[in-house]
Amino acid sequence: MANILIVDDSRTSRKILRGLLESEGHTVVAEATNGQEGYDLYAQHRPNLVTMDITMPVLNGVESLKKIIADFPDAKVIMVSAAGQHHNMIEAVQNGAKEFIAKPFEVNDIKNAINSVLNS
Repeated sequence: MANILIVDDSRTSRKILRGLLESEGHTVVAEATNGQEGYDLYAQHRPNLVTMDITMPVLNGVESLKKIIADFPDAKVIMVSAAGQHHNMIEAVQNGAKEFIAKPFEVNDIKNAINSVLNS
């Protein structure tokens, strides 16, 4: 199974994602609470996959995504953020995000997106 990094400023979202990912057999290698920390932890752990929120302090998810992709072009990042962020969704996909999932998310949407990205 995959090593995954969770980047989200919401403790509740991180907890839900961790539980879901671990129940699917994945390993959560680290959790970050902002985009800069997410970038730093990506560089340190080089996970197979990242789940990334968009609206976060210090460095938002799209800016963090850009930094990760610039330095690690093969990175697989799934954006997970509040519905109604159409502009951010387009920008994220244009900058290398493999999938975009709107919160509140359905468990099957997360599972399907992760399996799709990991198998691509």
